[in-house]
Amino acid sequence: MSQQGNATARVLDRDELRQQQQQQPEQQPHLKRGLQARHLSMISIGGAIGTGLFLASGSAIHTAGPGGALLAYVIIGIMVYFLMTSLGELAAYMPEAGSFSTYATKFVDPALGFALGWNYWYNWAITVAAELVAGALIVKFWFPDSSSLLWSALFLAIMFGLNYLSVKGFGESEFWFALIKVVTIIIFLAVGVLMIFGVFTGEAVGFSNFMLADGPFHGGFFAMIGIFMVAGFSFQGTELLGVAAGESEDPARNVPRAVRQVFWRILLFYVLAIFVIGMLIPFTNESLSSGDVTLSPFTLIFERAGFAFAASAMNAVILTSVLSAGNSGMYASTRMLWNLAKEGKAPKFLAKVDSRGVPVNALIVTAAVGVVAFFASLFGDGAVYIWLLNASGMSGFIVWLGIAISHYRFRKAFAKQGRSLNELPYRAKWFPFGPIFAFVLCSFVVLGQNYQAFLGDSIDWYGVLVSYIGLPIFLAVWLGYKFMKKTKVIPLEQCDLNPTRD
Repeated sequence: MSQQGNATARVLDRDELRQQQQQQPEQQPHLKRGLQARHLSMISIGGAIGTGLFLASGSAIHTAGPGGALLAYVIIGIMVYFLMTSLGELAAYMPEAGSFSTYATKFVDPALGFALGWNYWYNWAITVAAELVAGALIVKFWFPDSSSLLWSALFLAIMFGLNYLSVKGFGESEFWFALIKVVTIIIFLAVGVLMIFGVFTGEAVGFSNFMLADGPFHGGFFAMIGIFMVAGFSFQGTELLGVAAGESEDPARNVPRAVRQVFWRILLFYVLAIFVIGMLIPFTNESLSSGDVTLSPFTLIFERAGFAFAASAMNAVILTSVLSAGNSGMYASTRMLWNLAKEGKAPKFLAKVDSRGVPVNALIVTAAVGVVAFFASLFGDGAVYIWLLNASGMSGFIVWLGIAISHYRFRKAFAKQGRSLNELPYRAKWFPFGPIFAFVLCSFVVLGQNYQAFLGDSIDWYGVLVSYIGLPIFLAVWLGYKFMKKTKVIPLEQCDLNPTRD
């Protein structure tokens, strides 16, 4: 066939896929495609920019120095880029609310899909509880004598209400939550760069703080490894794009656009923000290691620039970040639970969807689990809740591993079955290097979660258990389902490559 004929066929393939995706809502009385391109972009940005940047970035610089923190975030950012392109290729071609759970079921092993789905649901359901606790603590900044229970109940009602209204209501709320964070970071970067050259303070600091004695790479290689974990947690939430693709108006067009935009924005924000903080605040400053919002590097720099009420303003921004994280967590876990029920991996009543396209039963169950976990944090010393959080700690990294494996197998199955790559609305670059690199580095991060526990005269078994408990739980769920259902790894020639059409 001529080059012109190939190009025409490729356009026809994409147009046909896009037409099928847009027609899907009429064919299935399930979820509604109400998310626009701007919603998808902001959902992924909002999912990754939060307290990890506003608070934890200072601790990262204090631990590894400005150079070590920068390098760690750049390396993890590159890994996330490859994961996003892998997920983008899958989600544009096969938009599913179950996302990586469905992809693992179709391209790897149904048992892996089962474990990834329940793992992700549990992770975000517990995160909802964590954000309720955090939100109440943040409000105490303004109202120290108020009831934490009252504020947490109010925030839960807001999160539940935004998710109950419609998917468009969720998308709009996340758009504005994320926009507040983005505007704050842009203002911070502009103010910070001017301060480096002496504006506001009258003294140009240049590279004096960045190049302090002990070098910009404080603590050496192992200190930077520790920041890998912090950076990885900071970027978690970008995979929400894959879940939201199942309710995007035009996933074949909007998902690739979001993938191309989101990563570079996030990496730009993180790298530039850490660079500015490292230039303006010496990494030896003990305030950087504090989790107190009044000592956040953002607050310190705004105050130094002469901005009144900097602490209150940053506290408000961090509160929106917490609400955004809880809102996204409730959305993601609800959709994952609904998808598990639809595939027969959870009770059938959870697959019910109302006339507005909202899986109400899955939403109620998810909110209930969040409430139970929240109350567990109030009783005694909160030990039960802490263990629940520890069990979910690795969930994001495990999901990233699942995305890399699923994309690799998807591409291999595509080639094995003689399918043309022209059928893909978006093609991940640098395959197979991308998913392999992401898999190797993510495995390194998972296994090195608490390497310090193995370095002493004797192994710190409690530290090992606290850090790695999520891994045996995931393996138990995966292998337990595999044993009960007698599932096997799906041969490449038998992988189901057809987008779901209900």
